[in-house]
Amino acid sequence: MEDSEPVQPSLNSSYIPAALGHQQLSEDEESEEQNPSASLLPKQSSVPLAVRYSPEDSYFVVYIIFFLMGIGSLLPWNFFITAKHYWLYKLSNDTHHSGSEEQRSDLSVIEVFHFFCNYPQDYFESYLAIASTVPSVLSLILNYVLVNRVSSNVRILSSLFVILLVFVVTTVMVKVDVSDCRTEFFIGTLVSVAVVSAASNVFSGSMFGISGHFPMRISQALISGQAMGGTLSALASIVDLSVAKDVTDSALAYFLTADVFILLCIITYLLLPKFAYTRHYMMAATHLGSGGTSEGAVSVPPLRPILRKTWVLGLSVFYVFCVSIMVFPAVSSGIQSANKDSGSPWTTTYFVPITSFLLYNISDFCGRQCTAWLQVPGPTSRVLPALVLCRSVMVPLLMFCNYQPRDHLNTVLFGHDVFPVVFNCLLGLTNGYLGTLPMIYGPKVVPRELAEATGVVMSFFLTLGLAVGSAFSVLIVHCI
Repeated sequence: MEDSEPVQPSLNSSYIPAALGHQQLSEDEESEEQNPSASLLPKQSSVPLAVRYSPEDSYFVVYIIFFLMGIGSLLPWNFFITAKHYWLYKLSNDTHHSGSEEQRSDLSVIEVFHFFCNYPQDYFESYLAIASTVPSVLSLILNYVLVNRVSSNVRILSSLFVILLVFVVTTVMVKVDVSDCRTEFFIGTLVSVAVVSAASNVFSGSMFGISGHFPMRISQALISGQAMGGTLSALASIVDLSVAKDVTDSALAYFLTADVFILLCIITYLLLPKFAYTRHYMMAATHLGSGGTSEGAVSVPPLRPILRKTWVLGLSVFYVFCVSIMVFPAVSSGIQSANKDSGSPWTTTYFVPITSFLLYNISDFCGRQCTAWLQVPGPTSRVLPALVLCRSVMVPLLMFCNYQPRDHLNTVLFGHDVFPVVFNCLLGLTNGYLGTLPMIYGPKVVPRELAEATGVVMSFFLTLGLAVGSAFSVLIVHCI
């Protein structure tokens, strides 16, 4: 396909080229009924009725709900990885000491993890990454198989209730003394992360599949909400560090916030079908789905035609998030201020939460939000995968910052505090923009009846990238 080829509108797209605005509808509708493979990709078709005569999203309520769903889909994971001081305290040798200073964990006693037995708590983020992404890949495969067999309502609500249950247990465990069973607590934490991540990916994959039936701005709202989830968790962590004197009180408020927000997601999702805007697009999707045979209505969606249209976009998503998770948070959270010995709160307490988590997530949010107004390069452009490959440079840039401790790679090329600030912002901005574009393009370049399944497939590429990247993050940290 040529870069200059136009992208045509689909039932689930809000993109309407001006040249098509004056074309007649009837002739092209007949051709689409005869050819079910008609898609957003270059073809001679006119604007679908569902796009031309759709109700308005009054007061942007549906947009806001999908934005909240996006926050909820990644909020659990972000709350786990940003509560670093709490995990280090719980896994330390002395949990009777409840001060806010960082404790040193001796994880070598955990015989179950022989591979990691010689490494201290500095690699805890890598443990979390592996525990979260591997089950997520399996859950998304299951989600794809069940996309036509189990309703989206069942998949979404059941996953939300599982997340809520795990977080309630995590909240209760905050005030429980685990000094005599740190091994069991460590294993239980990783199991909790695995369960939450699997449920979160079923939830986010199902939500993104549903958003494929809506105009592109709804998919963008969902993805931008995911970045806002990271930003909110980073802000909550910084506020807890500055206000709470006891690490357990801080963690209790932290996880209670997550409990309340997950409950809010359940309530707002139940309200979603009440709006005419939602019913309009979901009814159109139901009509398309009922157009096939009864056997096809319960079968696994065909994977070949989806991959034929989206393999470049899928690989782009895979590589964007693979590179990001290689260095965030395993490497970025280990970069210390060059002036740490000064003892100032900025260089000791707030440097990592702000430079590694807050700035990255704000930049990620800005990058995702930019796709609401700017969608360049297009879905068929070769420039998009080229820009994605260029992000590889972020790995060595962060590796040669002032990461501590350094056991093998002793050279620090970027020792000044400004370098991790710039690099984390650049990592987040490119992750948000280049990761969002192929995600929102994917469901728009396939036949309309495959939009939901394509959303799940794109989520699978994303999670597979996180799984592979998390494995490499362990290797990178050990090499440093």
